[in-house]
Amino acid sequence: MQTKFEVDPQYSSADPLVLVKAEQLTDEAQEVFAYLQGFQRSQAKLIPIKTDDKILMIRLDNIILADITKTNLLVYTSEGTYQTTESLTHFSRRLNSPNFIQISKHALINIDHLESLSDSFSGNMKAKLSKQIKADVSRKYLKGLMDYLGI
Repeated sequence: MQTKFEVDPQYSSADPLVLVKAEQLTDEAQEVFAYLQGFQRSQAKLIPIKTDDKILMIRLDNIILADITKTNLLVYTSEGTYQTTESLTHFSRRLNSPNFIQISKHALINIDHLESLSDSFSGNMKAKLSKQIKADVSRKYLKGLMDYLGI
């Protein structure tokens, strides 16, 4: 993929024109468009999480890990752990942030809280996160994580 920037006084820096040119509309181009549309929406700094008895407003920066247990989603934050019945897929869509990376079919992490990765069993890795939280990175999601980290 090629990238290019041109100065054009016709367009405001507050509302630039982003143009993607290709022979045809590919899956990769559609991903770029989806990313740009998500970027265009103002990023929320808080996300509501519904627990059994209340709705909590949690800062995205404070979320460390979201992990599915049998029927619940556990959201680990800097302040504590909260339990909700929301699916991981729905929660991930609501986060709408490139800082959150899926590391297994049941977990996603906030990359800003990743402290280290170490080898684990059968090609998996163990992620050490803030607050001494640990999570398994499955082989299926390892390449995506490594690509994100530039490794």
